[in-house]
Amino acid sequence: MPARLRPTAPIAPDAILVGDPGRALLLAQELLDKPKMSNHARGLWGYSGATAAGDALTIQATGMGGPSAAMVLTDLAELGVERAVRVGTCIGFEPARPGELLLPTEAIAATGSAAAFGLASGDSVQPDASLLDGLTTELGSEARACPVVSFDLLPPDRAPADVVAADMQTLAVFARSRELGLVAAAVLIASEADGKQLGDDELESSAKRAGQAAANALSKLQLEG
Repeated sequence: MPARLRPTAPIAPDAILVGDPGRALLLAQELLDKPKMSNHARGLWGYSGATAAGDALTIQATGMGGPSAAMVLTDLAELGVERAVRVGTCIGFEPARPGELLLPTEAIAATGSAAAFGLASGDSVQPDASLLDGLTTELGSEARACPVVSFDLLPPDRAPADVVAADMQTLAVFARSRELGLVAAAVLIASEADGKQLGDDELESSAKRAGQAAANALSKLQLEG
């Protein structure tokens, strides 16, 4: 039995990971036909069901921060997840705009917990190339491909060179997936950029678009495999 999750419905090989339990519910209602709650333990809401295309999909909240995401991902792998896309928020730096969708081409370690994955500050981990290609195809000009930096507590005052965004979980998702032999990538929403905060309605709209792209990319990768 996994250490943190207590599944009450079958877990699909494909998963979308979100930090916020409310966003897990939002995407379950948007993407799944008759979603069933597959986890509520520890407030980590998860839902499983079939997409409109008939593909099995799990949408799982991971909580806040990289360590929580890594532990949830470990449980999901034990439950049969093979491929995962993180759909989360980030702080955008110039030239990112509020609401813009970003596709991390690498996640750079900024602070402490990266050491648990054998990474020092400044080291980076890449997403699965095929899944990133699928997300790029799905989103086209709607998304910007770029490096991101992941931190534990507070975001950096300024971005390292060529880095467009900062978040708390992408590095952990990429690094732990690599250790577990999972396929992983991410779509991030710039919820804050240029001193502006994205409104709730706009954030929901961006999350739905990112979630649909993630579901489509996962489905196509499964067919190719």
